[in-house]
Amino acid sequence: MKLQNVGILGVGSALPTKIVTNFDLEKIVNTSDEWIRTRTGISERRIVAGSQTTSDLAAEAARAAVEAAGCTIAEIDLILVATISPDTIMPSTACFVQEKLGAKNAAAFDLSAGCTGFVYGLAVGCSFVRSGMYKRVLVIGAEVMSKFLDWTDRNTCVLFGDGAGAVLLGPAEEPGFLSFKLHADGSMGDLLITPAGGARLPASKETVAARQHYIKMVSGNETFKFAVRVMGEVVQQALDEAGLVKEELDFLIPHQANLRIIEAARKRFNLPPDRVVVNINRYGNMSAASIPVALDEAVKNGRIKRGHLLGFVGFGAGLTWGAVIMRY
Repeated sequence: MKLQNVGILGVGSALPTKIVTNFDLEKIVNTSDEWIRTRTGISERRIVAGSQTTSDLAAEAARAAVEAAGCTIAEIDLILVATISPDTIMPSTACFVQEKLGAKNAAAFDLSAGCTGFVYGLAVGCSFVRSGMYKRVLVIGAEVMSKFLDWTDRNTCVLFGDGAGAVLLGPAEEPGFLSFKLHADGSMGDLLITPAGGARLPASKETVAARQHYIKMVSGNETFKFAVRVMGEVVQQALDEAGLVKEELDFLIPHQANLRIIEAARKRFNLPPDRVVVNINRYGNMSAASIPVALDEAVKNGRIKRGHLLGFVGFGAGLTWGAVIMRY
């Protein structure tokens, strides 16, 4: 059976309007603008207001992607939401998105792979289209990290922001997606974790009192070293699988976790700065949403155009990491 070529038909994103600067954080936690910027590269981030949820942002980004593709909601066959900040443990956030879109013809499920979620989601969504099982697949990276942060922990609360990005995948005349490389190492799972709320530590008075329902980063240094090492390695693996070399890459869009990580990985991979898309200074770490939001911005401002060779690379809780090479 001949496999179907798959491409990105449209992209979209959604961001909360509320901006929280480093100076705002100085008022609620023991930190400073200079401390945050020099260690992370972040100056501000977007935070949802009131009752706004992950599915709200995801649905808004999805509508924008479908509109950009010139398609209709009725044509969507599958909705895949990559998130670690779901509306509820069950049902899936994707089902809430389906209802908000009115996508009655679409199947829906969530995918949890930490900050690598969007990269994993692209691999899964592409496989559905490539096999011929579905024709139009929404892959959404969406997070409301602010509701899972301990705002007394300066090591984590300064890092994250809220947002959503989406792509609509579909059949293409020429190959769009050229290679995927996905990895995981569960032995390092406790480095980035929300300890309680699942079957291992169900919610109780004790887990709430111990603040175990918030995101914990056990060792920032270990995570930093791991990320710098694997980002360049996995991009090279994906390039090798596609039969390409890094000099052919027009743009690399990395997960926006920390500017020092991005810069160290860029130098290790020997890419010039103008070929790496960076927006962490304005949005912080949006987990699974960071890559699709950066892609949408670069497409909208004309930096990324049809025909460009792109690399996406992410790493996150699990620990997971992965890369995608594609012709946009």
